[in-house]
Amino acid sequence: MNYKIELTSDDVPKKWYNINADLPVQLPEPKNSEGKDQLSTLPDIFVGECLKQEVTTERYVTIPNEVRELYQRLGRPTPLCRAKGLEEKLNTPAKIYYKREDSSPTGSHKLNSAIAQAYYAKKEGVERLTTETGAGQWGTALSLAASLMDLEATVYMVKVSFNQKPFRKTIMQLYDGNVYASPSPNTEVGRKILEETPDHPGSLGIAISEAVEDALQDEKVKYTLGSVLNHVILHQTVIGQEIKTQLEIAEEEPDTMVACVGGGSNFGGSLFPFMKDKIEGNSDVEFLAAEPSACPSLSEGEYRYDFGDEVGFTPLFKMFTLGHDFVAPSVHAGGLRYHGMNSQVSLLKNEGFITPRTVKQTEVFAAGKLFAQCEGVVPAPETCHAVKVAIDEARKCKQTGEEKTIVVNFSGHGLLDFKGYESFLDGSLEDS
Repeated sequence: MNYKIELTSDDVPKKWYNINADLPVQLPEPKNSEGKDQLSTLPDIFVGECLKQEVTTERYVTIPNEVRELYQRLGRPTPLCRAKGLEEKLNTPAKIYYKREDSSPTGSHKLNSAIAQAYYAKKEGVERLTTETGAGQWGTALSLAASLMDLEATVYMVKVSFNQKPFRKTIMQLYDGNVYASPSPNTEVGRKILEETPDHPGSLGIAISEAVEDALQDEKVKYTLGSVLNHVILHQTVIGQEIKTQLEIAEEEPDTMVACVGGGSNFGGSLFPFMKDKIEGNSDVEFLAAEPSACPSLSEGEYRYDFGDEVGFTPLFKMFTLGHDFVAPSVHAGGLRYHGMNSQVSLLKNEGFITPRTVKQTEVFAAGKLFAQCEGVVPAPETCHAVKVAIDEARKCKQTGEEKTIVVNFSGHGLLDFKGYESFLDGSLEDS
């Protein structure tokens, strides 16, 4: 049995896949809010090439050679592994495969887009990049990518995660990233919130507002985003394309595919290359989006236009949202505490192609512990959401006798998330 399916450097995809070309209905465009003209300010905020990729309807976008070479240098392609130990522990007839995005130098899938965004920024003469980060995975990836491109990076990290995961700050600083707890005194947005609520735990919406405000102060500075927007998912589709090749080698067809979902980049990047077949009626794969019960944007949010940030610097996007002023409880899965969802993911959920599943925090860490015991790899709290849903599906197969093939995108490792695991092990962890 082949427990690890590995590809060569030559197998790194040469193009990103763009699902805009294959959506079942037209994607609603961003729009201005009443009395404001946010669309005209987008070129002042974002890197130009990323804006072009945001709206393109070309099915495939060529990956620049320099970006592809960095993908190869920094660990792509990543392995697809069979979770045989977990299967045996669950006594299930299901086959479980997991894509090892944790094998990236920064420990998650985030580097796939960070490299691309930093590359385009450097080509356009940008000198500094700003961004937000929840759990710190994106901030870490962008700090490394900026360092590789000889750019400065400023990271606004949600305060509760800044305090929960201090070593994330250390890694970003090793890569020369400048990291601030958000809300911070660096911006008008942060100062106002701190004046009203000095102990505010922060949110991704607030951190985005701070990073955007910072970027707008200097034409040589641009804002980058680690999820939510279409071009970020576009860059992440190297994951799904690799999985397709690896499953062909394993002579497997997926029945169920699972990924955690916060803003949508990990989910869309790993599953959109398979979604095309389902949209065309050539597949009946079930796509499951695992999200926290504490921040259930796909499960309980409204499908409507909303801002991507707290203050309203961004245009309005059609998405599933809990409201741009929503502040999620301080669960350890900081990367999933976003109020809204990518527009493409939202549309596909609204059209019935995606099924969301909510998971409680204690269930998340229990699943992470079980996975670590069986496979030796410690999942990030975000990744544990997908692991938990995959375990549930495998247990259903035990009851029904179905020999399903379940594929999980293992989006990141939890080796800097031990405070959450420690709380789970000593019994002090609570569900929000």
